[in-house]
Amino acid sequence: MNKQKPFEHTVGQGKESENTEEEILKANEEFKEAQIENSISVDDNEILNANGLYHVYESKALEGNVVALRGLHVSVKKGEAVAVVGPSGSGKSTLLKCLGGLMKPSAGGVIMAGEAITRMQGSELVEMRQKTVSFIFQESNLLPDLNALDNVAQPLVHQGEMVRSAQEKAMELLDFLKMKERAYGMPEELSGGEQQRVAIARALITNPKLILADEPTGALDPITSREVLGLFKELHEEKDVAFLIVTHSREVAAFADRSLELRDGRFVAQHGNTVDISDLNDSREIIIDDTGTVTLPPDLLAQIGGSGRFEIPAAEQNEISFSRVEEERVEIEESNELILSPICPACKHDYKKGKIQMCPECGSSRPMVNAD
Repeated sequence: MNKQKPFEHTVGQGKESENTEEEILKANEEFKEAQIENSISVDDNEILNANGLYHVYESKALEGNVVALRGLHVSVKKGEAVAVVGPSGSGKSTLLKCLGGLMKPSAGGVIMAGEAITRMQGSELVEMRQKTVSFIFQESNLLPDLNALDNVAQPLVHQGEMVRSAQEKAMELLDFLKMKERAYGMPEELSGGEQQRVAIARALITNPKLILADEPTGALDPITSREVLGLFKELHEEKDVAFLIVTHSREVAAFADRSLELRDGRFVAQHGNTVDISDLNDSREIIIDDTGTVTLPPDLLAQIGGSGRFEIPAAEQNEISFSRVEEERVEIEESNELILSPICPACKHDYKKGKIQMCPECGSSRPMVNAD
Protein backbone atom coordinates (compact mmCIF):
# COMPACT_ATOMS: atom_id res chain seq x y z
CA MET A 1 0.00 0.00 0.00
CA ASN A 2 1.41 3.35 -1.03
CA LYS A 3 2.15 5.71 1.80
CA GLN A 4 0.58 9.08 1.06
CA LYS A 5 2.27 12.26 2.13
CA PRO A 6 0.07 14.51 4.25
CA PHE A 7 -1.54 17.26 2.20
CA GLU A 8 0.02 20.65 2.78
CA HIS A 9 -1.66 23.83 1.61
CA THR A 10 0.70 26.56 0.45
CA VAL A 11 0.06 30.04 -0.88
CA GLY A 12 1.58 30.12 -4.35
CA GLN A 13 3.02 33.05 -6.24
CA GLY A 14 0.33 35.48 -7.34
CA LYS A 15 -2.28 34.06 -4.93
CA GLU A 16 -3.76 36.20 -2.25
CA SER A 17 -3.89 35.22 1.39
CA GLU A 18 -5.81 36.68 4.28
CA ASN A 19 -2.90 35.93 6.60
CA THR A 20 0.03 37.15 4.48
CA GLU A 21 1.82 38.89 7.37
CA GLU A 22 1.47 35.86 9.60
CA GLU A 23 2.79 33.58 6.87
CA ILE A 24 5.79 35.84 6.23
CA LEU A 25 6.67 35.76 9.93
CA LYS A 26 6.32 31.99 9.94
CA ALA A 27 8.50 31.70 6.83
CA ASN A 28 11.18 33.87 8.41
CA GLU A 29 11.11 31.72 11.54
CA GLU A 30 11.45 28.54 9.47
CA PHE A 31 14.34 30.07 7.54
CA LYS A 32 16.18 30.88 10.78
CA GLU A 33 15.59 27.34 12.02
CA ALA A 34 16.94 25.94 8.76
CA GLN A 35 20.05 28.11 9.09
CA ILE A 36 20.68 26.75 12.58
CA GLU A 37 20.16 23.17 11.49
CA ASN A 38 22.38 23.57 8.44
CA SER A 39 25.14 24.91 10.68
CA ILE A 40 25.38 21.52 12.37
CA SER A 41 27.78 19.30 10.47
CA VAL A 42 26.52 15.74 10.09
CA ASP A 43 29.09 13.24 11.36
CA ASP A 44 28.57 9.60 10.35
CA ASN A 45 30.04 8.52 13.69
CA GLU A 46 27.47 10.50 15.69
CA ILE A 47 24.09 9.22 16.83
CA LEU A 48 23.12 12.55 18.40
CA ASN A 49 24.21 16.15 17.92
CA ALA A 50 22.70 19.31 19.39
CA ASN A 51 23.91 22.81 18.66
CA GLY A 52 22.95 26.08 20.31
CA LEU A 53 19.98 24.67 22.26
CA TYR A 54 17.90 27.20 24.16
CA HIS A 55 14.63 26.54 25.94
CA VAL A 56 12.58 29.20 27.72
CA TYR A 57 9.57 28.47 29.92
CA GLU A 58 7.24 31.44 29.80
CA SER A 59 6.00 32.62 33.19
CA LYS A 60 3.80 35.41 34.48
CA ALA A 61 5.54 35.32 37.83
CA LEU A 62 7.37 38.39 39.11
CA GLU A 63 10.74 36.75 38.40
CA GLY A 64 9.84 36.48 34.69
CA ASN A 65 10.54 33.69 32.22
CA VAL A 66 12.74 30.73 33.16
CA VAL A 67 15.66 29.93 30.84
CA ALA A 68 16.22 26.18 31.23
CA LEU A 69 18.81 25.66 28.47
CA ARG A 70 21.34 28.33 27.47
CA GLY A 71 22.98 27.72 24.10
CA LEU A 72 23.87 24.14 24.92
CA HIS A 73 26.07 21.99 22.65
CA VAL A 74 26.41 18.21 22.92
CA SER A 75 27.54 15.34 20.74
CA VAL A 76 27.13 11.60 21.38
CA LYS A 77 28.97 9.08 19.22
CA LYS A 78 27.43 5.80 18.07
CA GLY A 79 27.81 3.25 20.84
CA GLU A 80 29.01 5.85 23.36
CA ALA A 81 27.68 6.09 26.92
CA VAL A 82 27.48 9.60 28.36
CA ALA A 83 26.30 10.51 31.86
CA VAL A 84 24.88 13.94 32.74
CA VAL A 85 25.51 15.05 36.32
CA GLY A 86 24.52 18.23 38.12
CA PRO A 87 22.24 19.68 40.79
CA SER A 88 18.44 19.68 40.69
CA GLY A 89 17.00 22.45 38.53
CA SER A 90 20.00 22.61 36.19
CA GLY A 91 17.93 21.66 33.12
CA LYS A 92 18.55 17.90 32.89
CA SER A 93 14.94 16.79 32.25
CA THR A 94 14.35 19.59 29.73
CA LEU A 95 17.54 18.56 27.95
CA LEU A 96 16.42 14.93 27.56
CA LYS A 97 13.02 15.95 26.19
CA CYS A 98 14.54 18.34 23.64
CA LEU A 99 17.19 15.84 22.54
CA GLY A 100 14.59 13.09 22.11
CA GLY A 101 12.09 15.17 20.16
CA LEU A 102 9.50 15.17 22.95
CA MET A 103 9.79 18.95 23.27
CA LYS A 104 10.75 21.55 20.68
CA PRO A 105 13.56 23.85 21.88
CA SER A 106 13.02 27.60 21.73
CA ALA A 107 16.10 27.82 19.49
CA GLY A 108 18.82 25.55 18.17
CA GLY A 109 18.93 22.30 16.24
CA VAL A 110 19.08 18.56 16.98
CA ILE A 111 20.34 15.88 14.61
CA MET A 112 19.55 12.26 15.43
CA ALA A 113 20.98 9.39 13.36
CA GLY A 114 21.92 11.87 10.63
CA GLU A 115 18.50 13.53 10.36
CA ALA A 116 17.45 16.95 11.65
CA ILE A 117 14.50 16.31 13.97
CA THR A 118 13.88 19.86 15.20
CA ARG A 119 11.40 20.62 12.43
CA MET A 120 9.88 17.13 12.19
CA GLN A 121 6.24 16.86 13.18
CA GLY A 122 3.52 14.26 13.56
CA SER A 123 4.03 10.80 12.08
CA GLU A 124 7.50 11.63 10.71
CA LEU A 125 8.80 12.45 14.20
CA VAL A 126 7.06 9.45 15.77
CA GLU A 127 8.59 7.13 13.17
CA MET A 128 12.07 8.54 13.81
CA ARG A 129 11.73 8.00 17.56
CA GLN A 130 10.39 4.47 17.10
CA LYS A 131 13.34 3.29 15.02
CA THR A 132 16.11 5.15 16.86
CA VAL A 133 15.52 6.09 20.49
CA SER A 134 13.92 4.83 23.69
CA PHE A 135 13.23 6.77 26.88
CA ILE A 136 13.41 5.84 30.54
CA PHE A 137 12.17 8.54 32.93
CA GLN A 138 11.90 8.70 36.71
CA GLU A 139 8.14 8.33 36.32
CA SER A 140 7.39 4.98 34.68
CA ASN A 141 4.57 6.45 32.53
CA LEU A 142 2.94 3.03 32.09
CA LEU A 143 -0.41 2.80 30.31
CA PRO A 144 -2.88 2.33 33.19
CA ASP A 145 -5.31 0.10 31.26
CA LEU A 146 -2.67 -2.46 30.21
CA ASN A 147 -0.94 -5.05 32.37
CA ALA A 148 2.86 -5.16 32.66
CA LEU A 149 3.27 -7.66 29.81
CA ASP A 150 1.17 -5.66 27.36
CA ASN A 151 2.87 -2.40 28.40
CA VAL A 152 6.23 -3.90 27.44
CA ALA A 153 4.88 -5.42 24.20
CA GLN A 154 3.04 -2.25 23.12
CA PRO A 155 5.93 -0.60 21.19
CA LEU A 156 6.33 -3.68 18.98
CA VAL A 157 2.57 -4.00 18.46
CA HIS A 158 2.45 -0.33 17.48
CA GLN A 159 5.14 -1.03 14.87
CA GLY A 160 2.98 -3.77 13.36
CA GLU A 161 4.39 -6.93 14.98
CA MET A 162 1.94 -9.74 15.81
CA VAL A 163 0.67 -9.60 19.38
CA ARG A 164 1.79 -13.13 20.32
CA SER A 165 5.34 -12.56 19.04
CA ALA A 166 5.56 -9.21 20.82
CA GLN A 167 4.33 -10.74 24.08
CA GLU A 168 6.90 -13.56 23.89
CA LYS A 169 9.73 -11.02 23.57
CA ALA A 170 8.20 -8.94 26.35
CA MET A 171 8.04 -11.95 28.68
CA GLU A 172 11.74 -12.70 28.08
CA LEU A 173 12.68 -9.18 29.17
CA LEU A 174 10.38 -9.28 32.20
CA ASP A 175 11.89 -12.61 33.20
CA PHE A 176 15.38 -11.13 32.96
CA LEU A 177 14.31 -8.21 35.17
CA LYS A 178 12.73 -10.61 37.69
CA MET A 179 9.21 -9.48 36.83
CA LYS A 180 7.84 -12.64 35.20
CA GLU A 181 5.54 -13.43 38.14
CA ARG A 182 4.13 -9.89 37.97
CA ALA A 183 3.66 -9.89 34.18
CA TYR A 184 -0.13 -9.78 34.41
CA GLY A 185 -0.29 -7.21 37.18
CA MET A 186 -1.83 -3.81 36.43
CA PRO A 187 0.34 -0.71 36.99
CA GLU A 188 -1.68 0.31 40.07
CA GLU A 189 -0.90 -3.09 41.61
CA LEU A 190 2.86 -2.73 41.16
CA SER A 191 5.31 -1.05 43.51
CA GLY A 192 7.39 1.92 42.32
CA GLY A 193 10.43 -0.29 41.72
CA GLU A 194 8.35 -2.85 39.82
CA GLN A 195 6.85 -0.14 37.61
CA GLN A 196 10.34 1.13 36.81
CA ARG A 197 11.52 -2.33 35.80
CA VAL A 198 8.55 -2.62 33.44
CA ALA A 199 9.44 0.78 31.97
CA ILE A 200 13.05 -0.35 31.42
CA ALA A 201 11.85 -3.53 29.68
CA ARG A 202 9.57 -1.44 27.45
CA ALA A 203 12.48 0.83 26.49
CA LEU A 204 14.74 -2.11 25.58
CA ILE A 205 12.26 -4.18 23.56
CA THR A 206 12.66 -2.22 20.31
CA ASN A 207 16.46 -2.68 20.27
CA PRO A 208 17.05 1.09 20.11
CA LYS A 209 20.25 2.71 18.84
CA LEU A 210 20.06 5.35 21.57
CA ILE A 211 18.60 5.32 25.08
CA LEU A 212 17.85 8.60 26.89
CA ALA A 213 17.37 7.90 30.58
CA ASP A 214 16.57 10.00 33.65
CA GLU A 215 17.76 8.19 36.81
CA PRO A 216 16.93 4.75 35.32
CA THR A 217 18.00 2.83 38.45
CA GLY A 218 16.79 5.38 41.01
CA ALA A 219 13.82 3.27 42.18
CA LEU A 220 15.62 -0.10 42.08
CA ASP A 221 17.30 -2.05 44.86
CA PRO A 222 21.12 -2.29 44.63
CA ILE A 223 21.15 -5.85 43.26
CA THR A 224 18.57 -5.20 40.51
CA SER A 225 20.28 -1.89 39.76
CA ARG A 226 23.59 -3.66 39.08
CA GLU A 227 21.84 -6.25 36.90
CA VAL A 228 20.24 -3.48 34.84
CA LEU A 229 23.61 -1.75 34.49
CA GLY A 230 25.03 -5.11 33.39
CA LEU A 231 22.38 -5.27 30.65
CA PHE A 232 23.16 -1.68 29.66
CA LYS A 233 26.86 -2.57 29.49
CA GLU A 234 26.11 -5.58 27.27
CA LEU A 235 24.02 -3.43 24.89
CA HIS A 236 26.69 -0.74 24.94
CA GLU A 237 29.69 -2.98 24.29
CA GLU A 238 28.21 -5.74 22.11
CA LYS A 239 25.41 -4.00 20.19
CA ASP A 240 26.77 -0.44 20.00
CA VAL A 241 23.74 1.08 21.74
CA ALA A 242 24.44 4.67 22.80
CA PHE A 243 23.31 6.06 26.15
CA LEU A 244 22.77 9.53 27.55
CA ILE A 245 21.86 9.11 31.21
CA VAL A 246 20.98 11.71 33.83
CA THR A 247 22.14 10.36 37.17
CA HIS A 248 23.19 11.01 40.76
CA SER A 249 24.55 7.47 41.07
CA ARG A 250 28.30 6.89 41.18
CA GLU A 251 27.85 3.39 39.72
CA VAL A 252 25.85 4.68 36.73
CA ALA A 253 28.42 7.44 36.10
CA ALA A 254 31.19 4.80 36.27
CA PHE A 255 29.35 2.80 33.58
CA ALA A 256 29.54 5.78 31.19
CA ASP A 257 32.56 6.57 29.02
CA ARG A 258 32.46 10.19 30.20
CA SER A 259 30.30 12.48 32.33
CA LEU A 260 29.14 16.00 31.47
CA GLU A 261 28.50 18.48 34.27
CA LEU A 262 25.34 20.56 33.69
CA ARG A 263 24.89 23.87 35.54
CA ASP A 264 22.14 26.41 34.86
CA GLY A 265 21.42 25.06 31.38
CA ARG A 266 25.05 24.79 30.19
CA PHE A 267 27.62 22.03 30.12
CA VAL A 268 30.46 23.54 32.12
CA ALA A 269 32.85 20.60 32.50
CA GLN A 270 33.60 17.03 31.50
CA HIS A 271 34.70 14.15 33.74
CA GLY A 272 36.08 10.68 33.07
CA ASN A 273 34.39 7.48 34.18
CA THR A 274 36.06 7.68 37.59
CA VAL A 275 33.97 10.71 38.56
CA ASP A 276 33.01 11.04 42.22
CA ILE A 277 29.48 12.47 42.21
CA SER A 278 29.97 13.90 45.69
CA ASP A 279 33.14 15.80 44.68
CA LEU A 280 33.08 16.86 41.03
CA ASN A 281 36.11 19.10 41.48
CA ASP A 282 38.49 16.11 41.55
CA SER A 283 38.07 15.04 37.91
CA ARG A 284 36.77 18.24 36.33
CA GLU A 285 37.81 19.35 32.83
CA ILE A 286 36.43 22.80 31.92
CA ILE A 287 34.60 22.97 28.58
CA ILE A 288 34.99 25.78 26.02
CA ASP A 289 32.25 25.27 23.42
CA ASP A 290 32.32 26.00 19.68
CA THR A 291 31.29 29.63 20.25
CA GLY A 292 34.20 30.21 22.64
CA THR A 293 31.94 30.32 25.69
CA VAL A 294 33.24 29.03 29.01
CA THR A 295 31.14 28.82 32.18
CA LEU A 296 32.82 28.10 35.49
CA PRO A 297 31.08 25.86 38.04
CA PRO A 298 29.95 27.85 41.14
CA ASP A 299 32.46 26.27 43.52
CA LEU A 300 35.36 27.01 41.17
CA LEU A 301 34.10 30.57 40.64
CA ALA A 302 34.05 31.07 44.41
CA GLN A 303 37.52 29.59 44.72
CA ILE A 304 39.02 32.25 42.40
CA GLY A 305 37.20 35.06 44.21
CA GLY A 306 34.09 35.46 42.06
CA SER A 307 33.41 37.09 38.70
CA GLY A 308 35.35 40.03 37.29
CA ARG A 309 37.91 41.01 34.66
CA PHE A 310 40.85 38.75 33.90
CA GLU A 311 44.01 39.18 31.86
CA ILE A 312 45.53 36.39 29.77
CA PRO A 313 49.27 36.49 30.53
CA ALA A 314 49.91 33.33 28.54
CA ALA A 315 48.07 31.62 25.68
CA GLU A 316 49.55 29.04 23.34
CA GLN A 317 48.63 25.76 21.67
CA ASN A 318 46.70 23.60 24.17
CA GLU A 319 47.36 25.96 27.07
CA ILE A 320 45.90 29.18 28.49
CA SER A 321 46.08 30.98 31.83
CA PHE A 322 44.02 33.76 33.42
CA SER A 323 44.93 36.36 36.02
CA ARG A 324 42.58 38.87 37.67
CA VAL A 325 43.40 42.48 36.72
CA GLU A 326 45.39 44.35 39.35
CA GLU A 327 42.74 46.94 40.25
CA GLU A 328 40.15 44.24 41.04
CA ARG A 329 42.34 42.12 43.27
CA VAL A 330 41.46 41.86 46.92
CA GLU A 331 44.13 40.66 49.32
CA ILE A 332 42.66 38.70 52.21
CA GLU A 333 44.80 38.18 55.26
CA GLU A 334 44.82 34.70 56.68
CA SER A 335 42.50 34.60 59.66
CA ASN A 336 43.74 33.20 62.95
CA GLU A 337 42.19 30.10 64.44
CA LEU A 338 39.04 30.83 66.44
CA ILE A 339 38.42 29.28 69.84
CA LEU A 340 35.80 29.63 72.57
CA SER A 341 36.51 32.67 74.76
CA PRO A 342 38.10 31.62 78.11
CA ILE A 343 36.48 34.61 79.89
CA CYS A 344 32.89 35.90 79.73
CA PRO A 345 33.14 39.46 78.32
CA ALA A 346 30.01 40.51 80.27
CA CYS A 347 30.69 39.35 83.85
CA LYS A 348 34.31 38.11 83.59
CA HIS A 349 33.38 34.56 84.56
CA ASP A 350 36.31 32.18 84.04
CA TYR A 351 35.20 29.23 81.93
CA LYS A 352 38.52 27.46 82.65
CA LYS A 353 38.67 24.44 80.29
CA GLY A 354 34.92 23.91 80.06
CA LYS A 355 33.12 23.64 76.71
CA ILE A 356 29.79 25.13 77.78
CA GLN A 357 28.23 27.59 75.32
CA MET A 358 26.43 29.85 77.83
CA CYS A 359 27.78 31.70 80.86
CA PRO A 360 26.44 30.13 84.10
CA GLU A 361 26.71 33.48 85.91
CA CYS A 362 24.95 35.97 83.59
CA GLY A 363 23.45 33.79 80.86
CA SER A 364 25.40 35.43 78.00
CA SER A 365 26.32 33.38 74.93
CA ARG A 366 29.96 32.38 74.86
CA PRO A 367 31.72 34.11 71.95
CA MET A 368 34.51 32.87 69.68
CA VAL A 369 37.84 34.75 69.77
CA ASN A 370 41.20 34.57 68.01
CA ALA A 371 43.49 31.90 69.41
CA ASP A 372 46.30 34.42 69.96
